[in-house]
Amino acid sequence: MSHSKSVLLRDLTIFQVKLVLDGLKDVVLMPLTLGAAAIDIVFPGARPGHRFYLVMSLGERFDRWLNLFSASDRADASKDGLFGAGRAGRNTMLGEVEEMLFGRGRGERGADGQQTI
Repeated sequence: MSHSKSVLLRDLTIFQVKLVLDGLKDVVLMPLTLGAAAIDIVFPGARPGHRFYLVMSLGERFDRWLNLFSASDRADASKDGLFGAGRAGRNTMLGEVEEMLFGRGRGERGADGQQTI
């Protein structure tokens, strides 16, 4: 399908914001994982490495929320670009943005009984 220039610019902006957030995550996680691992080595406790693995799991959770490339394979097939490929309300950054903008998930029925596109 053909995208309008405004859809392409919107999707480009969304992707750039996601790239910046992903880069910031990496900058923050690098010293946090080193610090957590150092503390785990000096003070291992009952579960050696638990602080390090906790920081890793927080990074993984953030990655799943950010979902950097998730909608890219389906975005080209929709006139709505990334928003046409995603689902509002999903536990991802794009899903939360869609829910804020459109108010309900795609395919759901609103209070007026009309199905969303």
